[in-house]
Amino acid sequence: MLWFDGALIAGTRAPFDLTDRGLTLGDGAFDTALALDGRIVFAEAHVARLVAAAASLGFAVDPIQIAEAMRAVASAFPQAAIRTTVTRGSGPRGLAPPAEPRPMLWASAAPVAPGFAFAPLRLHPTAIRRNETSPTSRLKTLGYLDAVLAAGEARAAGFDEALFLNTRDAVACAGTGNLFALFGTRLATPPLHDGVLAGIVRGEILGSATAFGFKPEERSLTLPELLRADAVFLTNSLRGIAPVTAIGMTVFTDHPAMAVLIAALRAAMAA
Repeated sequence: MLWFDGALIAGTRAPFDLTDRGLTLGDGAFDTALALDGRIVFAEAHVARLVAAAASLGFAVDPIQIAEAMRAVASAFPQAAIRTTVTRGSGPRGLAPPAEPRPMLWASAAPVAPGFAFAPLRLHPTAIRRNETSPTSRLKTLGYLDAVLAAGEARAAGFDEALFLNTRDAVACAGTGNLFALFGTRLATPPLHDGVLAGIVRGEILGSATAFGFKPEERSLTLPELLRADAVFLTNSLRGIAPVTAIGMTVFTDHPAMAVLIAALRAAMAA
């Protein structure tokens, strides 16, 4: 099912202007949200982030229309991944954007396997660097080829996901999620200026950690420091919390904090 430019469409095909800057220049952003039984989890946060991403790129998108698009496809599956995409729209040849952009918005739904969320995974450190000097490193833009290539590299090496460092060799993120490291009761995650997306679940964890006895902190981490953590986990809107069982050759054993954090996030998602 596809919501495209104000209407529901069966299937995944719709007329598209081949001069759209999202296609020709990657000039756009997207959001991925989880829908459970037709309801978007953390809906307001997802809408607000996509609106903010478009504003950062220099064009406006209507939050009411974003919410409408998400809701229109949310009931396609009991558990659905909702991908909402917005581009600046069509424009003349060259890099200069049109004086009056006409953004294009669409949303689609895909099924999520019941066992996908909260499943453990293994990370492969990639040599591809996250460019923390670029404003787009903190947005979900349409230019995702670094993540695509790193994911292929990780799979070829027998891992589930890629782990990115930035150009200063600080830990940034995984290919599709934020990273957290537990040191005793201190729960650390890389700051946004290290080339990190402000993840929705990342925000939930930072906001609720204190209530469960953890001390959240946003600070830079080196890879050797990350490998010495008591526990490491990945967060994103579809996986929730994914315990990391290995980073390269370093193995992490099950930690009781994982059960506490997962239970808390499950409750927040259900609410």
